[in-house]
Amino acid sequence: MTRENRALPPDMAEAAPPRRRRLWPYALTVVMVWSAVFGAVLVAQFLFELPDVPVLATNPAFDVTLLDIQGRQIARRSAGRGAVINIASLPSYVPNAFIAIEDRRFREHVGIDPIGLFRAGIGNLLAGRVVEGGSTLTQQLAKNLFLDPARTFRRKLQEATLALYLESRYSKDQILTLYLNRVYFGAGVFGIEAASERFFGKPASRLTLPEAAMLAGSVKAPTRFNPVANPDTSEQRARVVLRAMADAGFITEQQRQLASASRARITRSEGTPGSGYFVDWVLSRVSGYAGGEPIIIDTTLDLDAQNAAEQTVARGLAQEGEALNAHQAALVALAPDGAVRAMLGGASYRDSPFNRASEALRQPGSAFKPFVYVAAFEHGRTPETVMDDAPIDIHGWRPEDYENKYEGEIPLTRAFAISSNAIAAQLTAEIGPSAIAHTARRLGITSPLASVSSLGLGTSAVTPLELASAYVPFANGGLRAEPFGIVRIRTRSGKTLYSRPASEGVEVISPSVETDMTRLLSGALENGTGRSARLSDRESAGKTGTTQDYRDAWFVGYSADLVCGVWIGNDDNAAMNRATGGGLPARMFKTFMERTERGMPPRPLPGQSVQPLATRQIAKANSERDEFDRLINSLFGT
Repeated sequence: MTRENRALPPDMAEAAPPRRRRLWPYALTVVMVWSAVFGAVLVAQFLFELPDVPVLATNPAFDVTLLDIQGRQIARRSAGRGAVINIASLPSYVPNAFIAIEDRRFREHVGIDPIGLFRAGIGNLLAGRVVEGGSTLTQQLAKNLFLDPARTFRRKLQEATLALYLESRYSKDQILTLYLNRVYFGAGVFGIEAASERFFGKPASRLTLPEAAMLAGSVKAPTRFNPVANPDTSEQRARVVLRAMADAGFITEQQRQLASASRARITRSEGTPGSGYFVDWVLSRVSGYAGGEPIIIDTTLDLDAQNAAEQTVARGLAQEGEALNAHQAALVALAPDGAVRAMLGGASYRDSPFNRASEALRQPGSAFKPFVYVAAFEHGRTPETVMDDAPIDIHGWRPEDYENKYEGEIPLTRAFAISSNAIAAQLTAEIGPSAIAHTARRLGITSPLASVSSLGLGTSAVTPLELASAYVPFANGGLRAEPFGIVRIRTRSGKTLYSRPASEGVEVISPSVETDMTRLLSGALENGTGRSARLSDRESAGKTGTTQDYRDAWFVGYSADLVCGVWIGNDDNAAMNRATGGGLPARMFKTFMERTERGMPPRPLPGQSVQPLATRQIAKANSERDEFDRLINSLFGT
């Protein structure tokens, strides 16, 4: 107060300013309200992203079992929804094995186990690394429902939220039932029923205690612990489970000792490591039949032939692949009626499930030339027709023979045997690329073909499956046969949903042209580029193929039993080290064909007509070729 104010009477002194209102309670209230609004929106969005659990729990089964031609199981697949096996139908020790090793407090917690999390945290802290997890069975089920392996905080929060929801919505037995029918056991199988049949050849209701322990032990690391991948490691893991069951009071010590002393009998006859290519190819064609009741597909695959294919390719790439810079291969084998007996779409299905046999488009090179010669014979040429194997110029295009080696005037039998590019280009120019393309499509090529001058040299890309199928008419008397893998689809109760109809086949090559082509194709193995593919135990025929810069190498051939196509190369189209079709692919063909059982029957459906190539037909062609070669030698002094 100033001196002047102190001199004034109190009632005349200047009034003090009013106290300012406190705004922070109001501001805090506003912040809290808006935070609640935004929080509610975020929670709503978070909950909206959760899967529809009731729908997931009640969806019908999608269960498919594939059998080979002898009734052996190739694979059992469930597309996201396994066939529901109620735990009430299982021996009590089966679910108890999973509880003992994965979540001992399953019956007590509410979906999240704080005690388990604390114990896991202490164990990991003492070890200095993650040695155990604290997830409950309910959380593991929630994780499977998400189908998202990302390890993020948001993901773990969703997992915990969904676990709490599952516990509030379902009983413990229902949660355990869902878990056992969704968990992955390795070797491509999901669910307790599929795993039991895959590993032990029996339904889950008949599992023994040692088998149950082995399955329960595999879920921690399915790739490493499943019984097929590593039986000894799986057995050791099963003993850990048995000890946990005894500690939890689920079994007695005597039961543990007896089970530990018993070795589970693992079924090994089902499927092969590379049969996944065929399984995926077949399943892509049956989506309309799957759903509801589990189905069984009787297929055309022969597991013995499939195993031979896988061993042949694996050994061939191991022995020569590195030197040739060839890292991928495909092999497909067809019966003369088009039935797929073996299909290998790559070096390793586990490393790459992309099916190169049915999906990879690659240039066939000279393996395409049989279609040129078919068209040539249909336009009046004969195997005896003589043409000039010499450098040519077709409107500025100058195709070259392999290593620029030319033989001059030679008959078409010799031109085909040495795979003359010059003569194939001349024939294509004379007949017309459109006519060549039409012939190839008629025999079975389905990929687009460019009607250009180079078509006859195999510059339009095709798949190994369609190229092999286009050789089928050479092996069955001139009849086109579409490749197929399904004979019948039926339900487990025995109802037939699909049966392949009888087919007489369509003649796409006349008998005379078919005889001429057999003569040329068998001659290519006798004294041409395919010598390495000639079979020692039966008559055979075929053609090599090598593309520019050695990017692809092929051999496609046949006997009276099978048509087989082999391709080697690289996924990035990198050039190989002088790999030709007459080298590794031809040797793979020979090895595979000689490993398969001679005279393997096509096994057509009742009423189907199949005309396999008669061995005497090849022998006759060989005799005619030899006689003609002697005549040529006497005339030209070669």
